[in-house]
Amino acid sequence: MGPTPPTQTTPWDPAAHLVSRADMAAYLEAALEEGDPKLIAAALGDIARAKGMAQLARGAGLGRESLYKALSAGGNPEFATVLKVIAALGLQLHASPAVEDRSAV
Repeated sequence: MGPTPPTQTTPWDPAAHLVSRADMAAYLEAALEEGDPKLIAAALGDIARAKGMAQLARGAGLGRESLYKALSAGGNPEFATVLKVIAALGLQLHASPAVEDRSAV
């Protein structure tokens, strides 16, 4: 038996799978549940790319380049920017009580 050929892989782009607002909302909700600000910004960046960064920047009243920078992996968007982006995406940010871990009591 000869050597196994290398596995062919292709980069996975979440933006390619975010088709509907429901998809986008579920993706953002999952990022929010993790509670990591960098992950939330990255998820918003993926959603923005799926929607169209230039269109989203206009809708949010922001510059396209500044939006790219804010929603990049190293970005640190202000909360006001996050709220503008969420509104421009046609999404809403909600709060709900945290689930209590009864096993820790």
